[in-house]
Amino acid sequence: MTVTPIDLFASSIHLHQGGKIHAEKRTRDSDEDGWQLMAFHAKTAADVHADHWEVHPEAEEIVSCLMGKISLYLRPELPGQEEEEIRLWAGTAAIVPRGRWHRIVLDIPSNIMAVTLPRGSRLEKRTDA
Repeated sequence: MTVTPIDLFASSIHLHQGGKIHAEKRTRDSDEDGWQLMAFHAKTAADVHADHWEVHPEAEEIVSCLMGKISLYLRPELPGQEEEEIRLWAGTAAIVPRGRWHRIVLDIPSNIMAVTLPRGSRLEKRTDA
């Protein structure tokens, strides 16, 4: 088997049960089953869909800042509560609980990596912006 470099910023890495891993060119609608690792360059709010909340009902998600500085926000679980802000800088990560709505805001352009089980993930436009 030939081992070749993978461009993390252009690929989706799929981690399957039984230990198999494969990479493919990133597309918007991946119907792959299994865990997914994605890394991306984020220069603007649009790159991280900052105007939307996101949820992953099937699994937790680890969000890591590889370079730069970002804020990860968790939507309040109960009315009247404030958003929870987690500040991440280069080399740090946070685990978003399963089923918890969250969003990312850039403090400066950043490189971000996330790992989750994307099946059933949803986006919801922010109405509180």
